[in-house]
Amino acid sequence: MLLRSIPNIFSILFIVMVFSCTPKGQQPQKPGPVNVTVQKISEKDAVYYDEYPATVIALNQVELRPQVNGYITAVHFKEGDRVKKGQKLYSIDQQQYEAAYQQSVANQAVQEANLVKAQKDVERYRELNKHDAVAKQLVDNAEANYEAAKRTLEASKASVKSVQTNVRYTSITAPFDGTIGISQVRLGTAVSAGQTILNTVSSDNPIAADLSIDQKEIYRFVQFQGVKSSKTDSTFRLAFNGIIYPHPGKISLIDRAVNAQTGTIIVRLEFSNPENNLRAGMSGTVRVLNDASKKSILVPFKAITEQLGEYFVYVVKTDSNKVTQQRVIIGKQVARDVVILKGLNDGETIVVEGVQNLKEGSAIAVKNGNETAKNPTK
Repeated sequence: MLLRSIPNIFSILFIVMVFSCTPKGQQPQKPGPVNVTVQKISEKDAVYYDEYPATVIALNQVELRPQVNGYITAVHFKEGDRVKKGQKLYSIDQQQYEAAYQQSVANQAVQEANLVKAQKDVERYRELNKHDAVAKQLVDNAEANYEAAKRTLEASKASVKSVQTNVRYTSITAPFDGTIGISQVRLGTAVSAGQTILNTVSSDNPIAADLSIDQKEIYRFVQFQGVKSSKTDSTFRLAFNGIIYPHPGKISLIDRAVNAQTGTIIVRLEFSNPENNLRAGMSGTVRVLNDASKKSILVPFKAITEQLGEYFVYVVKTDSNKVTQQRVIIGKQVARDVVILKGLNDGETIVVEGVQNLKEGSAIAVKNGNETAKNPTK
């Protein structure tokens, strides 16, 4: 039993000897300075864009519907082709309308002959009436027949024009230059006036993109509206999956009123589309150059730390080798940098590498960078 306790006794004695040999009043050493990289910040132009979801739309789009009843007898285009204003697209059977036209023309000729007869009769009765050689009643009847013949001829002429219009309506033409879609009817299809949709034609150059902006931004976009754009203007750009459309846009219109439910308003941009790369219905992103991007403070994004939803940077004190934690408000990220909206001043020096090892008041030793911190006091 005594032999077992001997090792424990020696262990206790060793610990007591170690503590008894430690000089009185000696404190544990403080941690040394943290190696960091710093950067002096300065204002510079930061080119960045605000982004808005957008939908490509045609500035002009029309559904083609027949204006007469009948059967499709011909299709004069290739689906998806670009068409010119006035180009014939569809033909509707015109036999019944042509027959009605010929009948109306013949009826007009009859009425013209009746008018000639009525005119001769009234002239003859007028001459006889001058000599009291005819009853007054006969003169009045002749006058009435003459007026009726004139009105009947006018009605016949109107009927000819109406039927002639129906004949013209059997040929359906493009209302403007644009692109025609997939036909909804084929040869022999029966169509009804004003009912059947034959196809859709939409303009494609120029073309537009609609986006919604918050009502707070209306004034900003109104200012853009009065600015003339050029082929190299970069204020408005359209992007699809990160690919920038080469032609810049310009404001075509701003809607008349704000949507009371969403608090937004529609802005329509117009884009040149000579290669027909843009199609109505496409979804993309409109990139709007931020006019507040000039003379901005940019810092590397890696210099930012986040705590409970707030952002901070470590600023090197001017009178020591220590840092202080400074709260900042960040804006748009530009490549690997971020715009600082508030919290930093031009000329200050911040830590850009090694921030993970810092806390408020930490001493630093600069290992690289364009600024040199003071050596720590020993």
